[in-house]
Amino acid sequence: MNFDPDVWVQFVKDHWVVVAIAIVAIFVVMKLVKTVLKWVLVAAIIIGIVTYGGYSIKDLGEIGTKVTDELKDQAIKAMAREAKDAKYVNNEDGSYTIKSTNLELDGVPNSGEVTVKLRGISLGTWKMEGAVRDFVVQSRASAK
Repeated sequence: MNFDPDVWVQFVKDHWVVVAIAIVAIFVVMKLVKTVLKWVLVAAIIIGIVTYGGYSIKDLGEIGTKVTDELKDQAIKAMAREAKDAKYVNNEDGSYTIKSTNLELDGVPNSGEVTVKLRGISLGTWKMEGAVRDFVVQSRASAK
């Protein structure tokens, strides 16, 4: 069993209703049942939540990885399509922002990294390589 906190957070976000019902059930059992049976019921509820839906935590992690990879692929394709129409802005603090229809990049010159958002969803910090560098260079050139 994988105890990766990010996977558990995603599991709770996806199945919050079931988790909420389980928590309420645990509190009810703790209040009403006064014997050792209450601990058996609490353990059964927790085990049921952990194995809920037939997905292991590893499976949920793999699904999350696939979704992230697909979003990164879409962002790179959008960079290639939208570079000529992107708006490059130098910010007062020395950083820059590039916005296009689907993308937003924020970075600091010569830092070697930019933060990328695709349709408002943060995809994290990316290195200035390949398609990212081409997107920044082309949008900077079209702004002049």
